[in-house]
Amino acid sequence: MAARTNLDMDVLRTFVMGFELGSFARAADRLGRSQSAVSTQLRKLEDQIGTPLVQKSGRGLALTTAGESLLSYAKRLLELNDEAVETIRGADLEGWVRLGLPQDFADTFLPAVLGRFARAHPKARVEVQVDGSARLIEKTLKGDLDVALAWGNSSAAPHAEWVANLAIAWVGLPESGNVRSLGGEPLPLIAFDPPCSFRAAGIAALDEASIPWRLVFTSPSLSGLWAATEAGLGITVRTTIAMPRSLVVLDPLATGLPVLPPIPLSLHRTEPEAQPVVRRLTEIVLETVLEEINSV
Repeated sequence: MAARTNLDMDVLRTFVMGFELGSFARAADRLGRSQSAVSTQLRKLEDQIGTPLVQKSGRGLALTTAGESLLSYAKRLLELNDEAVETIRGADLEGWVRLGLPQDFADTFLPAVLGRFARAHPKARVEVQVDGSARLIEKTLKGDLDVALAWGNSSAAPHAEWVANLAIAWVGLPESGNVRSLGGEPLPLIAFDPPCSFRAAGIAALDEASIPWRLVFTSPSLSGLWAATEAGLGITVRTTIAMPRSLVVLDPLATGLPVLPPIPLSLHRTEPEAQPVVRRLTEIVLETVLEEINSV
């Protein structure tokens, strides 16, 4: 019988994280390893599989056909590995975790995160606060939250960690948002109440392009924002996460709208060294949000 090949879970985790973060350099930073160490792990994995897993694509790297196939298996293997470890080790993990989320993610992956955490750690308790990013960051700084995801630049915040850059877009009904058809009339905008990074980015882009605009609807809730946009009151600026199916991303070339910059997503902690229960929930949140981002 031929000897079986046992894939290294640590190497598989690096492989998956490199894909989810968009580069193996970012994976090295996240894992606290040198880029050369990560490259060595990748070569080891290719040697075990017996075929290249990545190939050059422009200035970056892309998965080969074998790499794409392995990625699917790697995610399943890691999920089973983590579930087994969590279930056996995590039964005694206890304490409270105060988690803050923007509405985009609360409406999409929160049930999966809480369900997975509760099954693995039945003695632990989670308190979730859904709010705007500025208020979530403020609550984290005050110690009212243990950990929070938030939109916007995190460079000035202590104990903050960059997670990803996401594309933002003009969103509306298929027939809306054509600047050329407005005849000089102001573009109707729908936005969150300030402060809001999406609102600020949209207004700044319109002002730079000398396109007149007016706010026709503001709301403190994402559901209110989507409802007004679906009603045809105007257009808004968001990512495509949790975007209703009746709405579309409006093409700047076709509509005359300005191109929008990406928005960073960051993780904020009250303390750099958190309790084990906080660290574990944070790991689950990051894994789930990266999966959500890559599925968009």
